[in-house]
Amino acid sequence: MAIVLGEPGVDGLSEAVGVLREWQYEGAPTQLHPGDLGWFWRSGAEATAAAVRTWSRDGRILAVGLLDGPGLLRLTIAPADRRDEELARQLVADVTEPERGVLPEGKANIEAPMGALVQDLLSENGWNTDEPWTPLRRDLTEPVQDPGVRIEVAGPEQAQVRAAVQRAAFDGSSFTAGHWHAMATGSPYADARCLIAYDDQGHAVAAVTVWSAGPGRPGLLEPMGVHREHRRHGHGRAITLAAAAALRELGSSSALVCTPSSNAAAVATCEAAGFRQRPEVRDLYRPA
Repeated sequence: MAIVLGEPGVDGLSEAVGVLREWQYEGAPTQLHPGDLGWFWRSGAEATAAAVRTWSRDGRILAVGLLDGPGLLRLTIAPADRRDEELARQLVADVTEPERGVLPEGKANIEAPMGALVQDLLSENGWNTDEPWTPLRRDLTEPVQDPGVRIEVAGPEQAQVRAAVQRAAFDGSSFTAGHWHAMATGSPYADARCLIAYDDQGHAVAAVTVWSAGPGRPGLLEPMGVHREHRRHGHGRAITLAAAAALRELGSSSALVCTPSSNAAAVATCEAAGFRQRPEVRDLYRPA
């Protein structure tokens, strides 16, 4: 059977999320998680559907991609098919020919699982390795220590506060309460939580969203940030501990986060909260 490139549409998003859940397991490459689609859902279901691509054979999804920004494709592949030559060659053709509707002409980046055949073929086609990222993991077999600050789970009433902390933590962020409400309607959010940390004066100082992929599977922190006016007080470690505890309550086997290796402060914060570094990963990019 031929491999078919498709766009799932709003009605097909649940199937894409479902296969991403199935593909999460301990030791899997840190790539596309259901939570990545869940976070993108802040732009609405229609925008999320328009950003998703699937590759299927005989009705079975073999790969899922998320167009997570101009010229960036975040791609993951079913564990059993990462060295499938037919699939890899189809993926390369689809991402390198703009008329196929995946990536535009010019500079582009692809995140794909390390060790997948598509990585080798893209390198042979002139794609270069980009800056390294550091995945970090915390095992959740044992209980997580208390973060030492007040933590609230953000619901609809706290959406404005959650959004304000996001904007204060990330330069250029345009996250609003409306975005939070849109995100909360997405199917991935059924297994997610937004947490807000407060200091002794009652200020909202940090926030995180955690995404479970189901019991016994790795969960994801995406995103986590500390208010720019409240940094260097241990709030990053506190909210990261709270995130790990929340994922454990949701049944996750471990907590995952990935950050640019150049962001030494973020790496150190995660390590202080009990996360351990995994081998670095690198995107591939096509020069302009």
